[in-house]
Amino acid sequence: MHVPIMRDVAKSYAEVSVTGGDSSLHIRTPRGLLIVELPAGVSLVEGSCREAPGTGDEIHFRMRLNVDQHTDDTGALGSVMERLLVQESYCFHCQSCGTRVLEERVFKRVLPLPNGNWSSLVDDWCCHPDPFANLKLLPRAEDCLLGDTHILVHRDRGCEETLTQELSPSPRPITNKMADGQNQDTQKPNRRRTLVSCKSCTAGLGEAVAPGTLKLYITEVTVRPSVGDSQFDTSLDRLLFLEQTIAARLVELSSSQSMYRFSIQTPDGKAFILLWLLNSDSLIVSLSATMSSTVRGDAVTSPSHRQCSERQSPTKAGSAVKVLYLPCSPSASTGSTHQDVVDTWEKDIGVHPLDLPQTTCQELLAVLTASTSCLPLSLHSMNSFQVAYMRL
Repeated sequence: MHVPIMRDVAKSYAEVSVTGGDSSLHIRTPRGLLIVELPAGVSLVEGSCREAPGTGDEIHFRMRLNVDQHTDDTGALGSVMERLLVQESYCFHCQSCGTRVLEERVFKRVLPLPNGNWSSLVDDWCCHPDPFANLKLLPRAEDCLLGDTHILVHRDRGCEETLTQELSPSPRPITNKMADGQNQDTQKPNRRRTLVSCKSCTAGLGEAVAPGTLKLYITEVTVRPSVGDSQFDTSLDRLLFLEQTIAARLVELSSSQSMYRFSIQTPDGKAFILLWLLNSDSLIVSLSATMSSTVRGDAVTSPSHRQCSERQSPTKAGSAVKVLYLPCSPSASTGSTHQDVVDTWEKDIGVHPLDLPQTTCQELLAVLTASTSCLPLSLHSMNSFQVAYMRL
């Protein structure tokens, strides 16, 4: 555990005392005592608190936590991929406005789709031409097929009342620079997609990948068991929902497929964010504005943006994943796109592509950037990557 404290709170290590209580952490500074509630089964190893090299206006402490292996109280629900069951009735809601877009669906089969880049590996599997080249994996009427970030379901008549469809704008030709300095238009397999939106609020939910088949992104819809006429809770913050959904999927994919590096892509396959999952057992604490001057750090943090004070009680630790990320869009300050890193990752079969809508990629980048801004300056970056924490 790593706890940085600003020098305007404590000028030296001698002014800070860190002790453990019953599933809690007591941090005493000249400004007072802060008690941080830890998850059940997590406690400080007494005597493990040590001074660590500080930088600039920060002093740092490192300590060890003891975790009861029989305790699993993270509070994380996992993504919808882990909760869908056969022979259960579900309703699909627009995450933006809460409108039911798919009424009471009961699936006879809930099946995972192949790995996101399975088609590019077919040549390694087969000694003859690709037998799947012109085939699509589509659901039957009572099927639910699970992708990495989307769900494929059958479109029924009820969708006419809740969904709208329109063609995406025509893609612009991609221009490549030739060796002689001339430009040449390259024909890429970009296609116009049939976009699917919520009829109530016009929010994009996915696309129609074939007649009668809907591709719905798990970041744009929420799936709930059918429970009569219960009202959908629209109070959940959009960015919090997105953060928890993506974090849960990263953990699931790393656990089931041993994947830790991801390329967050737009639907046309353009890399938007490179994401590297470092660990999934981090604990973070969100402090209110009145407490933010007391303690700062990655395990104990002082976020200043609006999300932090809205999510959980000011002194309660929550589970999170630690990631490194690299935006692929040009930097406002340098104009750099880190194209050399992007090219290296695109050629690496160990990097897993995750496609999301363009606007969702932008929202995810905003979430990551906000998380980075909460950390002390000394913890903002690692080499060319930025550091962030995503709540589960």
